[in-house]
Amino acid sequence: MRDLIQLLPDAIANQIAAGEVVQRPASVVKELMENAIDAQATYIQLIIKDAGKGLIQVIDNGTGMSETDARMCFERHATSKIKKAEDLFSIKTMGFRGEAMASIASVAQVELKTRREQDELGTLVRIEASVLKVQESIQQPLGTSITVKNLFYNIPARRNFLKSNPVEIRHILDEFQHIALAHPNIQFSFVQNDQETYQLPAEKLGKRIVDLFGKGYREQLASCEEDTSYVCIKGYVGKPEHAKKTRGEQFFFVNDRYIKNAYLNHAVMSAYERLLPEGAFPFYVLFLSIDPSHIDINVHPTKTEIKFDDERSIYAIVQAAVRKTLSIHNLIPSLDFDTNVNFNIPHIPSGQAAQDRSSHFSPNTSSSHSNKNVQDAWKKLYEGLQDNIQAFEQQAPAIKAPLFEQPTYSSETILQSRANQRENTEFNTSNFQVIQILQKYLALSWSNGLILIDQKRAYQRILYDQFMDHLQRKNGASQQLLFPKLLHISPADQLILEEIKEDLLYLGFQLALEDGAKYWVKGIPAGLGEEDGQSLLEGILEQVKHEASDLSKHRNEKIAQAMSNKSAIRYQQKKLSSEEMTAMVEQLFASSNPNSSPNGEQISRALGLQEIINLLH
Repeated sequence: MRDLIQLLPDAIANQIAAGEVVQRPASVVKELMENAIDAQATYIQLIIKDAGKGLIQVIDNGTGMSETDARMCFERHATSKIKKAEDLFSIKTMGFRGEAMASIASVAQVELKTRREQDELGTLVRIEASVLKVQESIQQPLGTSITVKNLFYNIPARRNFLKSNPVEIRHILDEFQHIALAHPNIQFSFVQNDQETYQLPAEKLGKRIVDLFGKGYREQLASCEEDTSYVCIKGYVGKPEHAKKTRGEQFFFVNDRYIKNAYLNHAVMSAYERLLPEGAFPFYVLFLSIDPSHIDINVHPTKTEIKFDDERSIYAIVQAAVRKTLSIHNLIPSLDFDTNVNFNIPHIPSGQAAQDRSSHFSPNTSSSHSNKNVQDAWKKLYEGLQDNIQAFEQQAPAIKAPLFEQPTYSSETILQSRANQRENTEFNTSNFQVIQILQKYLALSWSNGLILIDQKRAYQRILYDQFMDHLQRKNGASQQLLFPKLLHISPADQLILEEIKEDLLYLGFQLALEDGAKYWVKGIPAGLGEEDGQSLLEGILEQVKHEASDLSKHRNEKIAQAMSNKSAIRYQQKKLSSEEMTAMVEQLFASSNPNSSPNGEQISRALGLQEIINLLH
């Protein structure tokens, strides 16, 4: 019988390895830019075409490579970063596995140009699908230029799994932002489709954050710093009042490497306890500097997962550092760019860390003192807030009748709505009494008992159905703004806006593009009163971005959900007239799903007569 086991050819082995290392164009961007950083570059340019499917090019002014190294870098497990297994626990570079270049070259057409300072001529290497095509000497500036063309051209099935260009560009922007945040001392440039998206000079971390995410972040950042013998923490955290309803702007770096760690994120969130509204997430960029011997980064090929030898101590230190920052900085009006939080931490011997751990890393370290400072400071900060809220509510316009105009539904929606009513209740909207409780709930009495309705969630369902109808029919009415408003969004959000701009037009938004980069809001959907266009669009962009990976929802559903959530906020606590209450109840029970909000939350609860009797006995 013939033997079954055989060695795979190198080309196939490289393609298998590429399945882990090169998942999409953003993976190539990450590997090439990290190589440029390891080459001690002070300037790195990223050039993208066709969302990285057609072209990815990274140009740096680093140390360059010799003729032999230029060819060897494409071999499997070829690396200059480690020489023995023990080196894995003292890694100070971004790359070390020796898989990236071989993997990339196995699924694309790659051209490398490089020259060292001591060489008169540089080297050109061209490789396609792991096959060397050209190697020759050329004239080349100091540094390295790597061009990757036609990614996955030789694996059509893999290429078909790539998402739309806007989705792939967002992933590329995420990787670019991670690297640019981790290395503010390096100058970066990002060009996509011949248009410059970012030009970032070498600067302090605070200025780099503002340049990446927008000028609005200047007001919300507070510097965070904590030095111990085991780990040093530096960076910025956002003030609680600027927290957003969606995740995505939380960044952890360990020894300048971006990581994902739910445990440490929980440490930060616990430090914000009682300072954030429900469902809000703060911004933070935190750098942990630690002796490499205390961590293991060889957990996953993407190197975004790290294991610590003492996670509990790390948790306690992060939590204490953020609590202290919030207690100190919660009254500071704006960011001071004179404070430099870029740092170079000397490596601390592991023995010394072990000696001092018990005194420095108790989970309760300074927590009682920090808690007291936080409570006292925030108490002062929010003095008079309730009065301001009441004054605002008195000035706010009443709910306008157009909000309750009966929307037009498709035949399928009407049939489903009637089926829902028959299945879930025997409620007859022509014979009921309704009262409002605490300006937040409606109590609906009818022959069989009582129905309690969450006012805000009911509005979300009604508005969601209206917005979905506008998107399907492409007929949303618009109301003109007397004074158009400039929309301040990041380049990453501009890509999302371009992707959903047509849908926004169907809802009633009117946007005007100026100078290829600035958007003006000239009109918003009718019936939204004085809803702020900037805030509403920001909420839509945040939710679409956050749920980009949720394949169970169509894009229209995500946009309608974001619109209904943002628009219904002002009705969370609102006094309604009897006509408004009646209209709301009738529209709710005519909606596509009167029992559940677009977020899956329960809208109402029915209490039968016997259940009410039991409550009183």
